[in-house]
Amino acid sequence: MAKSQQTFNKLEREKNRAKKREVKRKKMQARKEARERGDLKQDEFVYVDHLGNFTDTPPDPAEKEEISLESINLGAAKNQSSDEKIQGKVTFYESEKGFGFIKNISSHDSYFFHFSECKDTLNVGDKVEFDTVRGEKGLNAVKINKI
Repeated sequence: MAKSQQTFNKLEREKNRAKKREVKRKKMQARKEARERGDLKQDEFVYVDHLGNFTDTPPDPAEKEEISLESINLGAAKNQSSDEKIQGKVTFYESEKGFGFIKNISSHDSYFFHFSECKDTLNVGDKVEFDTVRGEKGLNAVKINKI
């Protein structure tokens, strides 16, 4: 003899779904009737103030800021290089292969460099000043000068 496919949990879920549908239908009907009578509730509207916060009151037109179209940047952010050089110390240098690493004195970050970016010959332990650019695998040291 086959069991019924209708279990207690299935019946309860179906009752809950039907109840939710009925509540939703009643809310929609109440909104439709209120719209027809012209009884719009004030709490249905939310405004955004000049700081980006939600408020119940409309924003003050005197606080409105005019923004020029030229000030809006639609493209990718430009690379802003700082004018001051970073100071560091050469921690590794492979002269046969022509590359090495410089450790930043202040932040202890390590930067890759190639000998073609050096104006002087470098050795391990030399203090240097350099700029950074983004490379394939992270920041690279460029325009390297001995201190």
